[in-house]
Amino acid sequence: MPTRLKLTRRPALAALAGLAALTALAQPAAASNTAAWPQKPVRVIVNFPPGSSPDVVARAITVPLSKTLGQPFVIDNRSGAGGSLGADAAAKSAADGYTLLASSGSAIAINPHVYRKLPYDAEKDLAPVAAAARIELFLVARENAPFNTFEELLAHARARPGQLTYGSPGNGTAPHIAGEMLKEQARINLLHVPYRGAANVLQDVLAGQIDLFFDPGIAISHIQNKKLKLIAVGSLKRSSLFSQTPTLDELGLKGFDAGTSHAFYLPAGTPQPIVQRLNQEINRILQTPAVISQIHALGAEVQLLSPQQLHTQIRQDHDRFGEVVRRQGIRAE
Repeated sequence: MPTRLKLTRRPALAALAGLAALTALAQPAAASNTAAWPQKPVRVIVNFPPGSSPDVVARAITVPLSKTLGQPFVIDNRSGAGGSLGADAAAKSAADGYTLLASSGSAIAINPHVYRKLPYDAEKDLAPVAAAARIELFLVARENAPFNTFEELLAHARARPGQLTYGSPGNGTAPHIAGEMLKEQARINLLHVPYRGAANVLQDVLAGQIDLFFDPGIAISHIQNKKLKLIAVGSLKRSSLFSQTPTLDELGLKGFDAGTSHAFYLPAGTPQPIVQRLNQEINRILQTPAVISQIHALGAEVQLLSPQQLHTQIRQDHDRFGEVVRRQGIRAE
């Protein structure tokens, strides 16, 4: 009986020893592959069209990133469904560090509330890497609007309920939700006019076809050229571009914050050394004068966050916007 036990255990022990040897060989190889990343071009999915603010921010960062890491970071614009199409493509990519998502904050923090069913779960399927820019929304009015200040806007709106119009890039977008926040907190009645894209809204505000617009940064030059009236800033902090313009929070709408963050994500499960390497390099690039200038030109502010800090901020934005969406019953088109 003892002899049988010895005979039956030897193959098992040999198999375990062999497995241990294979594991020991595999671990240095995997670590080496991670350390050598990137060894080929990295695809950067931008979930909005060329020329959009997420696209501008992504290109500002990926050009120096390519030089630093020695491989091309190739932009792949995948727009549609408020950024959901691009986010889904990234979420379903291999978690090997060769697909990076450059996303608007709305696709991550707002879309889960306004779309009835998304093909991805941003919380589970995407790993936060680094923030890039905090996008501030600017409340602007047409050039010939019969008011110049927020107080005058309120008086005009209350005297003519439902007559003032505000445009947005579409139902469920950040500028739309900002308009609903304004209506709710200021207790005024405005008429929402949804468009397909921020550029179309801007065109009609400039033409005087609609009265108001929460601008995500595409109207900066028109504000500076006095073609639009800047009424207030829809974030908690004043803009560095327009430091004399008060925030809606300062003007009495306490806690009003419609800001979102353009940021970078990797598919969930990507090795942590790659996540940390990208975070360090992106944060370094964000502190260079050229990139700071490009982000400020959008009316945005540079953000330097760790992956954990970005995750916390996304969760806070998600919860804050979710409350408004539920109260107002907002749904995407």
